[in-house]
Amino acid sequence: MVVTACGYRFAGSGQLPQGIETLNINVFENRTSETGFESRIANDLIYQFTRFGSMKIADKTTADAFLTGTIKSIKSVTIAHESSTTSTERRLQAIIALKLTAAEGTLLWSDNAISAYETYEVSDDKAQTERNKKSALAILSSRVAERIYYRLTDNF
Repeated sequence: MVVTACGYRFAGSGQLPQGIETLNINVFENRTSETGFESRIANDLIYQFTRFGSMKIADKTTADAFLTGTIKSIKSVTIAHESSTTSTERRLQAIIALKLTAAEGTLLWSDNAISAYETYEVSDDKAQTERNKKSALAILSSRVAERIYYRLTDNF
């Protein structure tokens, strides 16, 4: 009996380039008015890299590579209206620039426009709308972290 394989593998199951085994994830620079989003993305990224167990997160002194980034924008756009003056749904879109750099300073990978979006409902109650937006930001952060993880591990 002969067994053949098609080369299929699960997304994100690859490795980082050049034998990187330890990674330091810095809190991203945040150029937006959404305070705290930079810490949330860093935490979500650490979760993504540790949940598969293939990568160890390290401090700056022992890491093989560094992942740095800049949150370039978080835009909120109305996507549904009840009337010409009343929104019922908005979409948040984040755009992030990233760099993966080896410990000696060599640029290994970069992307200047990783993006993701999430929608949220707009309510007559401003406090409820703000809670909806915060929830959407949490989902957006998780989605961006997952996308970053897959982009970094799929190509190598």
